Amino acid sequence: MAEMSIPTTSSGLPGSGIAQDEARLLDRVAAEDVAAFEILYRAYHPRLTRFLRGLLRQRSLVEEVLDDTMLVAWRKANTFNATSKVSTWLFAIAYRQALKALRNADRALPLDDDDAIASPLSGPEVVLQQHHLHARVGDALEALSPIHRIVIELAYYNGHSCREIAEVMACPVATVKTRMFHARRKLRDLLAGEIEEQAR
Repeated sequence: MAEMSIPTTSSGLPGSGIAQDEARLLDRVAAEDVAAFEILYRAYHPRLTRFLRGLLRQRSLVEEVLDDTMLVAWRKANTFNATSKVSTWLFAIAYRQALKALRNADRALPLDDDDAIASPLSGPEVVLQQHHLHARVGDALEALSPIHRIVIELAYYNGHSCREIAEVMACPVATVKTRMFHARRKLRDLLAGEIEEQAR
């Protein structure tokens, strides 16, 4: 039998028209189909890793929470009722597992910045500019509260709507919009302050 895969967009993320395929895949996971679980794991590993890094800021904790998230998905796949997208359901599990880990952790340590490496084909000026931009945005995100950082991560890095973010965070849509407003304003102020410092 041919292996089922989740279609992706050019960015590598699951496309918007495959909600039914993902729901069928999760049905297979609920039936304890290990191959289906491996497909789901591979499809969501990069997205969940980035999401958890934004919240936890500690590499060892990210891997632990990701494993816990996928374990819950394996055990609870039969509870998925298709009233939301599979991605929203998985991110909600990851969010709850991350909050639990944060409560249990003494403190969150910054991640190693392994993802900030530019293409080796870029010239030195481009590499330096990319590194500086990445560092500025990363510092600004780090300055946000975890709640504000997570709405930015979900919206801009994972493409979730405000309604989906509300499902993930178990709060009203209006609360998400308020958090988004304050997060954007804080980021704008932080990045504007950086630009002013550079201009002096």
